[in-house]
Amino acid sequence: MDDYDPDNLLDRLSCTATLELQYRQIERREREILAARLGMAGGRVLSVGCGWHPGRHLFPAPAFRMVGADLDPAKVAAARARGTVDEAHVGRAGSLDFPERSFDIVLYRQVLHHVAHQQPLSPCFEEAARLLAPGGAMVVVEPGLWHPVGAALAAANRLGLGPRIHGTDHDVPLSARRLRADALAAGLEPELHAVTYTWRRLAPPLQRALWRVDRLGSRPRLRAFGHTLMLIARRNSAPR
Repeated sequence: MDDYDPDNLLDRLSCTATLELQYRQIERREREILAARLGMAGGRVLSVGCGWHPGRHLFPAPAFRMVGADLDPAKVAAARARGTVDEAHVGRAGSLDFPERSFDIVLYRQVLHHVAHQQPLSPCFEEAARLLAPGGAMVVVEPGLWHPVGAALAAANRLGLGPRIHGTDHDVPLSARRLRADALAAGLEPELHAVTYTWRRLAPPLQRALWRVDRLGSRPRLRAFGHTLMLIARRNSAPR
């Protein structure tokens, strides 16, 4: 983000290796959940807000053909140059110019919590429903509001302390209720999972200890309280 301030409290206290440990756990858990719940071995994927990391670890080539879209032309050019996507286009979430029913998966990975700072999320969900083929799914991975870290982040934003504490006020943790409600309003069938309960700033031994809890992230009474949430919102297989 252009307005991100790297000289913030949490980044001054955090070690790169500690952050990377959490990132790798999130990627493992994302793959585990999709392998168990998505039920797709291939197809056409739209990665919205593809940036530098379009989610190729979730949908590898050649089984999945990935189209990237991002508002930043520089990131689109970089995605093309690096070959992380098969196609890349400049476009804004919620107003993308693709034909109806042209994708099997619409992916928002760590994108909607930035969108939520500027606009309602409903256009993004409605757009996904329009672009999904029957039987397709919208996959969303975002920070959760009901985890203690998410609640603290939201409080810091409200007090105007976001940039000082974590570098920006554009990170808006999302509640399980909000994700589910927007999916239902768009005509999609949602299911929610906690990707992880750990925090990237925790010491590695504490992170590893909490990985055991991550395995419980699909249980109904626990899944809404993850630090990172995954929503799988399916389009009914019957044509509209």
